[in-house]
Amino acid sequence: MIIAFDYPIYHLIGATAQELGLRAYAVGGVVRDYFLKRHCTDIDIVCIDPSGQMERPGIALATACAMKIAGHPKVSIFKNFGTASFMYHAERGEELLQIEFVGARRESYQHESRKPIVENGTLDDDQNRRDFTINAMAANLNGDCFGELVDPFDGISDLNSGLIRTPLDPDITFSDDPLRMMRAIRFATQLGFSIVDDTFEAITRNAHRIEIVSKERVMVELNKIMASDRPSVGYKLLQRCGLLPLIFPEFSRLKGTENFGQRSHKDNFYHTLQVLDNVAKRSDNLWLRWAAALHDIGKPAVKRYDEKLGWTFHGHEVRGSKMVKRIFTNLRLPLDSKMKYVEKLVLLHMRPIILSEDIVTDSAVRRLLFDAGDDIDDLMLLCEADITSKNEEKVRRYLKNFEIVRQKLVELEEKDRIRNFQPPVSGEDIMRTFDLPPCREVGIIKDGIKDAILDGKIPNNHEEAWRLMLEIAAGLHLFAKPR
Repeated sequence: MIIAFDYPIYHLIGATAQELGLRAYAVGGVVRDYFLKRHCTDIDIVCIDPSGQMERPGIALATACAMKIAGHPKVSIFKNFGTASFMYHAERGEELLQIEFVGARRESYQHESRKPIVENGTLDDDQNRRDFTINAMAANLNGDCFGELVDPFDGISDLNSGLIRTPLDPDITFSDDPLRMMRAIRFATQLGFSIVDDTFEAITRNAHRIEIVSKERVMVELNKIMASDRPSVGYKLLQRCGLLPLIFPEFSRLKGTENFGQRSHKDNFYHTLQVLDNVAKRSDNLWLRWAAALHDIGKPAVKRYDEKLGWTFHGHEVRGSKMVKRIFTNLRLPLDSKMKYVEKLVLLHMRPIILSEDIVTDSAVRRLLFDAGDDIDDLMLLCEADITSKNEEKVRRYLKNFEIVRQKLVELEEKDRIRNFQPPVSGEDIMRTFDLPPCREVGIIKDGIKDAILDGKIPNNHEEAWRLMLEIAAGLHLFAKPR
């Protein structure tokens, strides 16, 4: 089988390899994605010196190729690993490819580490060390057999059948490098493939080995699962094989129902996954997806049974928002504005739902708009995704009421400018007017002005706010200092 690579850079690499007496192969993802018709910008090139005289053929080939390219891209060299790479502006517009060159290698592992002991090897050795058959295919780039597929494990058949399997014994594959277990589930999720039984069973047997992998590397794979079209696929596989309780125990604890007599609650694990998929259909915002994953994370901690009400989860949004920082810390997610965004959406996710169940008052909508700020649209999307009832009439009623809430949000924002508003009279104004230091009275006056605006008692302007400031201050026996 011949692969018709359409970038001239492949021919340049092959011709340069020929001049140096090397063999060059495109391997792994770029070959897989060629057959899947997926775009690939990370290109791996394996180089082989048939004479065995060249110590680092990958570095030599990368350097020689860069000298032939206009502008001579900077070559990053990693001597310890025998690898080199450069960025290449492809012929299609401004598309940027990262091309990495490495000599063929053979790997062996020690039980307590996923870092391999590396030796020079053959193309067979290099393909044997690959994680899955669909990633072990190679395409020859030398001119005499350009594009010829080298596929020792029949990866093309697995690709056509939508299967994930390891080239060699899966127990050895996953024990050697346990991150491959996460990669198997990530590829199954991204591509819509199935993991063959013996490979999945080996993941289950070796799940505990994930403990030797850094949390940062695990999180790269989990975020790729989160970013897929249907993240629920990956989460269900992670739960089935036993990885989820090890890498994300708070999410795993959502699973299951509890009965009290004839009354039980829904399985919050599957509910959350449905919400996550609903959000994924409408947004590629990774952090909104994380908010969906964590929106009910506080439920196990506050679950109670009430004889009149049945199972309750009162305050789960407050408990959940307080759990976000610890979860982000444990998972090595960023503890910055992204975390604050997730905290906010988890805390507020019940507010629009409560509004949609009741009479939608201007005051309640103003407060929602004030608290959500610029994230109000994402919050509304999350809340709509959270309506997963099988009762179609109930769903229609909620969505209709959400439309009323949305319309009021637009109207009140245009009228009152509440989103991200700051009260027209600041704390500094109050302290200066009444000759006060920072104190409780300043807070009382500020809150009184804010509440009056949000409740619609006064318009959002300086004159009305100033008048109210003087009125509240008089009640506190404070009087403006003479000017």
